[in-house]
Amino acid sequence: MSNISSIPFMRYRHIAACISGALVLMALILLMVRGLNYGLDFTGGTQVSLHYSGVPSLDEIRSTLTTNGFPNHEVVNVGDDQDVMIRVQDSGEAVAKGSSNEDLSKGTATKVVEVLKAATKLDVTITSSSFVSSQVGQEMKELGVLGGLLSLFMIMLYIAFRFQFKFSVGAVVSLAHDTILTLGFFALTRMNFDLTVLAAVLAVIGYSLNDTIVVADRIRENFRLLRGLEPAEIIDISITQTMARSIITSLTVVLVLLALLFVGGEVVRGFSAAMLVGVFFGTTSSIYVAASILMYMNVSRLDLVVPVKKQEELDSMP
Repeated sequence: MSNISSIPFMRYRHIAACISGALVLMALILLMVRGLNYGLDFTGGTQVSLHYSGVPSLDEIRSTLTTNGFPNHEVVNVGDDQDVMIRVQDSGEAVAKGSSNEDLSKGTATKVVEVLKAATKLDVTITSSSFVSSQVGQEMKELGVLGGLLSLFMIMLYIAFRFQFKFSVGAVVSLAHDTILTLGFFALTRMNFDLTVLAAVLAVIGYSLNDTIVVADRIRENFRLLRGLEPAEIIDISITQTMARSIITSLTVVLVLLALLFVGGEVVRGFSAAMLVGVFFGTTSSIYVAASILMYMNVSRLDLVVPVKKQEELDSMP
């Protein structure tokens, strides 16, 4: 046994694997059954620009739209505080059936102005309205999926070259684990999944990768330095040594994200929620996914031994 104090993380790796597997399975079922509540960036809709005679409350506008059949919306100020841009998903109730997209958009814009005028004492003037196609959103969705898969493949190649193949498998499985659970959270809560959330998911991949590489680097170093210890002991020691760094990093990120979540407004709420979920699972997966997979793949000192050059190779070097 080692005299170096450590937390026995690997002792509970089987329990953690069962919990992680169950969570991933539930997330996949939610994604297949309920799907994601795609925002206007992906579904398309109507964009309406309004001018108020006074300064309106954006929260009241959002509440009015939600209670009047437009739950999927975006409301922001443009220019000064009296100008508001609203994007809503088109409703079939806005116009007669069989209308074209442009007619549907005009009907939606008319309905939006009507409900907002009825909910305020200010004068509301529509300055412009337009139909926003979902084609761009579909292309973004496909490019986002391709970008995520490509990033995982490149990450696997990098870690296999930088560390060892077993480390690359653990890192990629860990990143896929974090991504699936973050998407599952949005399928469960039905929060809008827009471009800001997609950006957060990609940022989660980067955050989780950084944490995983820090742990992997320490594991590799300790496999070469510590003698006479079992792989589980070396991994426990390595994770314990990096624990303080991981906790401090995660806490500082979480504090910023909590501030964005509660006082950052509606625009960044989805981004901050996705990042919070991703940071939590990214920190735990570095321990109980990436490191555990090394144990399941029987990592040993031989996998990490620095190759010794033969005398002929040394003599041929300039």
